[in-house]
Amino acid sequence: MNKTIDVQDLGLRDYKDVWDFQETLFKATIDIKIKNRRESAGLVTPNHLLFVSHPHVYTLGKSGDMSNLLLSEAQLQSKGATFYKINRGGDITYHGPGQVVGYPILDLENFFTDIHKFLRFLEDTIILTLKEYGLKAERSPGETGVWLDVGTPFARKICAMGVRASRWVTMHGFALNVNADLGYFDNIIPCGIRGKAVTSLNVELGQVTVNEIEVKEKLLKHFLTLFEAIKS
Repeated sequence: MNKTIDVQDLGLRDYKDVWDFQETLFKATIDIKIKNRRESAGLVTPNHLLFVSHPHVYTLGKSGDMSNLLLSEAQLQSKGATFYKINRGGDITYHGPGQVVGYPILDLENFFTDIHKFLRFLEDTIILTLKEYGLKAERSPGETGVWLDVGTPFARKICAMGVRASRWVTMHGFALNVNADLGYFDNIIPCGIRGKAVTSLNVELGQVTVNEIEVKEKLLKHFLTLFEAIKS
């Protein structure tokens, strides 16, 4: 088993470009696994973690409802935003500057073969990171992502999640609002959940901006610890 993870920070990058890059890494890993099974080649499968932020974009998961996008094509253009229907789970979400997005492309056979455990570890990565900022973040029963003030009228989502997996290889991941422009969430029903607010780390801390490099360092620390992995 290979428990090293290649970590890349891609900076601000177009959503489609990074989606294509994920697909390339995802397919390459699956191809190695197929070759191993066919030829007993003994090849080691790689693991990747991509950090990135995107220009304004809305993405809809494969089981999502188009009615949760509240903008026409013309309105999307006027806001400088794009839209993609993609192959992850989950409904609609927004990505934009001020978010820290993480895409793990892992071969779970290097760690454990349990998709639910993988999702819990992603949530725990966020929860432990936010704890370092003095915030109590939690799961919300029946709802994806990571939330604050769960079970109260003030419940609000701070991190969205959606993944895809095939042959135990993962892609897509999480989007943590750090310095996000929350106005863009007004144009969707986030994750198809009505009546729930969205927040950002800088808002919760009462700061103009939060250091995103520091946030990524904390996320990486907890991610590696949870997966008992090392950065290559």
